[in-house]
This record gives sequence, structure tokens and C-alpha cells, in this order.
Amino acid sequence: MNIATIPLLAVDGGGTKCLAVLADAEGRVLASGRAGSCNYQGVGREAAALELTRAIEEAKRQLADLDIQGNTQSAFDGDAAPLPTQAEDPSPAVTVESPLHVACAVFGLAGLDTDYDRQVIEELVHEALRNTQVQADRIIVENDGVAALLGATGGAPGILVIAGTGSIVYGINKSGESARAGGWGHRVGDEGSGYWIGKQAIIAALRGYDGRSGATALTVKLLHHLKLRTEEELFNWAYSAAYSVEKTAGLSKLVSEAEQEGDVSARMILEAAADELFLGARAVIERIGLAEAEEPFRPDFAGRRAAEYSACAKPIGGTNPFHLASGQR
Repeated sequence: MNIATIPLLAVDGGGTKCLAVLADAEGRVLASGRAGSCNYQGVGREAAALELTRAIEEAKRQLADLDIQGNTQSAFDGDAAPLPTQAEDPSPAVTVESPLHVACAVFGLAGLDTDYDRQVIEELVHEALRNTQVQADRIIVENDGVAALLGATGGAPGILVIAGTGSIVYGINKSGESARAGGWGHRVGDEGSGYWIGKQAIIAALRGYDGRSGATALTVKLLHHLKLRTEEELFNWAYSAAYSVEKTAGLSKLVSEAEQEGDVSARMILEAAADELFLGARAVIERIGLAEAEEPFRPDFAGRRAAEYSACAKPIGGTNPFHLASGQR
């Protein structure tokens, strides 16, 4: 059977969204598909497989639409790329129902932290490819942090601090040695992430209700945002089926708002988040010897929360890892 061929399928799957991209040999985006979280640790195996399938299916559908319409505009305005014409490439037209061949399929997925995770996630990947009739000559599956690190540094020495729904720090040195810190999921880790901050906001509101700490503007903001009336209803919500990692991570924006308005509890939460992330950064820097390197390196930040924390960071053990990374020792 003669099957349409695309050089690359790349999938970035995190705790909030899953983005699948089909690209040509020069890396120009031809089509893309977006779906919900495909982190199986947060949403469960079946839901993760479904969202991964949806993202790939949507990218394939968009590619088929572009092929039919002869449209050269890609999903990303700055990366428009024409699909091959029949004269340039005799491959058959792409359709949603027909198989699609890709030379390489790369998956950077959250939740890949252990050998067991790899087994589960690789099964999810193969299931999604079968469901979407995508045949790949080569399949690469890594943690989304590894993909983000290589994308940020281009393989050069550096560290990447990721703080979105979850959090993790990755680093690579001149010899190609890499290390990570954090990223252990919302139940036992993800310190400094959007979820962690949202959870701390709930805790601060309940502490204020008890009288264990001062009153905080976070209480009113949380109740209004969640359409609740009292702190006891907030407690009940936290233990109800309505509670989720994604919804709790969404509360982090309320902490930023309260901090800007001068709320002490919100400021303490953000400072604690920054400290946690920079503890991870320092650990990675020390493990792969970046602090002793002759040439300075630049830290990179990814995720909605990470970059804004540098202003909140306090020295840890007399040294701020951000300054280390900037060559200031």
C-alpha cells in the first residue's frame, strides 16, 4: 500500500495540555493538534491515552484539510510551510481515515520518571499510534523535561527550571552528562509548581480560618473563584470529586494577584516556591559540576510560574543558584 509520508511527528505532553505537531524535514510546522493533559499519573491511564490520541488525530485532520484545500498556512503563523505538491511528491493525499507514515515520532511526556513509568507510557504511545493509524520508522519517548532542556540549550551546558502544573529541574554539562531534581508528581513532589502553589493557598486560607496565622486576601479570592461561601465549603471542595490537579494549579494565579496587592501569605508562598525550585537548581548544578565549569552558563525557565520566581528567590546556604548559573560566584 502506498502511504503518505511526513518526516516528523513531535508530541509535547504535560500536565495541562498535549500538543502534537507534524513537520517537514526542515522542522517547519505543517499541522498541529491540541488536547488535554496526557500525564497518566494525574489523569489516569485511559484518559491519558485518549488525550494523546486526540492530539495526534487533530494534527492528522488538520494536515488532511490543508492537503485538500491546498492551503500553505500552518497552524503556527510564523512557521507556514507549503505541503508538497503532487509534482514534488507523488505520495497519496492525506486523509483522516488513511494510514500515515512518519520517519520519526518523538514524544516528550510528563510522568516518565521510573522504569515502570516508561513501560506504561510506551504502551500509551503505541496505543495512540495504532488508534490514529500512524506508522513510525523510529519512536523516541522521553520525559518532557528532557525534550525541553535540549530545546532550550541546543545541547550546550545549562539548566532548565520547569514550573507549570508540575515542576522539575534538568541540567546538562559540556560532557553531555545530565541530571534532574524534583518532578516526583503532585502527591509527593512538584514543589514550586502551579499545583503546589494552589495547594498552599488553600492551606493558608484554612490556617487563617483556624487562627493559626493572620487573615489573608487569599480566602476571599479562593471562595469567589470556586463559587463557595465559607472556609468549610473550601475544605469540602478539596476532598470532593470536583478537586483536581489542573483546577488546583489554576488557583496559583490568585496567589500572584494577592502578592501584587501586598498580601503577606501570598508573598511567603511565592518565596517558598522560589526556594524549592532553586534548591533543585543547585542540586543539579552541583551533581554535574556546572558550578566548577570555567565558562558561565545561562539558566532557562519554562512554564507559567518559573521565570517570575527569580525575583523572589533568596540565597540558599549563602549562595543563590541563579547567580551561580549567571557566572556570579
